[in-house]
Amino acid sequence: MSELIANLKQQIVQQLNLVDIDPASIDENAPLFGEGLGLDSIDALELILLMQKNYQIKVATAEEGQKVFSSVKAMADFIVANKKA
Repeated sequence: MSELIANLKQQIVQQLNLVDIDPASIDENAPLFGEGLGLDSIDALELILLMQKNYQIKVATAEEGQKVFSSVKAMADFIVANKKA
């Protein structure tokens, strides 16, 4: 799981072009939106694309997306729970 979290941090920085942020400095439990990384709705679309492209997992509803994209740890948990064998 720690490798997946580290990979997600790197992928988020690359996908969202967060040039001033070191992936290692991202707290896996910190909110991605608002106080945490300060992401916005456009960034949410990019995260949806990241999940589809890198993990072949779709987020079904906006409500599910709010839970999935609440933190890096939540994203990792969702990937593990929905990964195709």
